[in-house]
Amino acid sequence: MRHAFRSSGHAYRSCVAKHMRTLKNQVAIITGAGKGLGRAYALDMALRGAAVVVNNRRHPGETDEETSAWSTVECIRAAGGQAIASYHSVEDPEAGNAIVQLALKTFGRLDIIVTNAAVPQASAFHQTSPEDFRYIFEVGFFGTLHLLHAAWPILRQRRYGRIITTTSSAGRYGQHGLSAYGAAKAAVENLTRTLAAEGARHSIKVNAISPYAYSQMTASHMRDDIAALFTAEHVAPMVAWLASEACTLNGAIISAGAGRYRRAYCVETTSIAATPAELPEAVRRLASAPATAFSTSNAAFDALLVDAGLAPRR
Repeated sequence: MRHAFRSSGHAYRSCVAKHMRTLKNQVAIITGAGKGLGRAYALDMALRGAAVVVNNRRHPGETDEETSAWSTVECIRAAGGQAIASYHSVEDPEAGNAIVQLALKTFGRLDIIVTNAAVPQASAFHQTSPEDFRYIFEVGFFGTLHLLHAAWPILRQRRYGRIITTTSSAGRYGQHGLSAYGAAKAAVENLTRTLAAEGARHSIKVNAISPYAYSQMTASHMRDDIAALFTAEHVAPMVAWLASEACTLNGAIISAGAGRYRRAYCVETTSIAATPAELPEAVRRLASAPATAFSTSNAAFDALLVDAGLAPRR
């Protein structure tokens, strides 16, 4: 596969000096970490001192040594890092607890969770069966939910945690052929913002990464020049920073690709009063009305109250 991420122990060790030990003594769980983006995250965090639970499902007939999770673990260990493989399928309702317990049993603590596992879709809505839709959602959304639900009480009790979920522009804007995938990512994005609000007083910061990178999922959509620039390694440093104690963001959606970053917001335009007869003109005006980013649904509603001549609730 062209531009596929392959990292030997030698290449991994040669990078150690370039990285600050910003995650020293931290323990991270990363799902979908056997290849692509997840593998890049795992290697990068290990370089920074984290012990990593590398989760990636075992395919039928594979021995441990043949799995992608094992390959990532071996690369980390070859450079003196700490890692252990998890072969749990994240859509299994019991997987989240099993992965968390593996981290605690092996490394004695849990600080960081990166939910990266997902499955692709390339079919129009009318060609996607309810069973296919459900499976994509089971992995992309419930795979995230199971793990975070299992880890949440531990992070709350510790009063510390860093969670990085994985979303997609397809979940924000929609995309032909990605109805299930986009819906799952939109659900993850909303869960991210909600958990950020609930975790704030417990010093748990929850953010999402929205990556643009070459991977098995995106290979067919990228020219060679794009694939060469949009590597998984260009996304990994932002994920590592979001995972660090230095992270100041909470509830943010960060888009990352080619060493460049954007922040995504939920916005609504200013409101326009209109009678039923004036609705066509109101809709036309809304297309160019100024927009405001709101941090919560309460903030959005309070702004509408003010537009309507009422006092906000707070």
